[in-house]
Amino acid sequence: MMDLFVAYGPFLLAALLINIAPGPDLAFVSSQAAAYGRKTGLMSSLGVCSGAFVHVIFAAIGLSAILMTSALAFAVVKWVGVAYLAWLGFGAIYSTFRRHEPAAQPQSQPASVRSDMCVSRRTAPSAFHAWRRGVLIDVFNPKVAVFFMAFLPQFVDPALGHQPLQFLVLGTIVNLIGFIVETCVVLVVALAADRLRQYFSKASGAGKWLHRALGALFLALGIRLAFSQRGV
Repeated sequence: MMDLFVAYGPFLLAALLINIAPGPDLAFVSSQAAAYGRKTGLMSSLGVCSGAFVHVIFAAIGLSAILMTSALAFAVVKWVGVAYLAWLGFGAIYSTFRRHEPAAQPQSQPASVRSDMCVSRRTAPSAFHAWRRGVLIDVFNPKVAVFFMAFLPQFVDPALGHQPLQFLVLGTIVNLIGFIVETCVVLVVALAADRLRQYFSKASGAGKWLHRALGALFLALGIRLAFSQRGV
């Protein structure tokens, strides 16, 4: 048991520190939880981890090495990701300016609450769409592929053989730790957001500004990705 701890303790500690450090993935799932609630936040986290696992598979079979060595391949994946984030950002902001016919709401509720609920319902993604959004954001972020190609080989033991399998196991552990960390963050953020929504329930524009902030976050992540380079 002690031998396993000595061998993999540094890896587990590094994986934990990497996942708790503030970054795009944590910002994304936190914003989803704040804007749409716990379920969407959890599905977004699952999507992010699924997208990261795609990069783990690519690293295991050597495809991610192309992104590390080819400027063209890195640029293509990066700009597709930037375009997707820009589309999400402008879409979230634009949706708050459109006029929508509100769904039937109990008339006993204040108009401000009915308006805020209308904003949330018209833009809230389904569980599948929340998961898919997280997948695409990570898949089209070449920095994730570069990270796994730089991080995982440090803990792969050639003496054990089956290096692709070691990549998969280690990458799965990193993603599992990430999902646990993000789940804790989602639960805390969703609870805090619910309390704030109750507190600001009389502000009819609260829902609109929340979604505009979400759109701004997507745009900020896109700008950050646009200026990224191949180095980790």
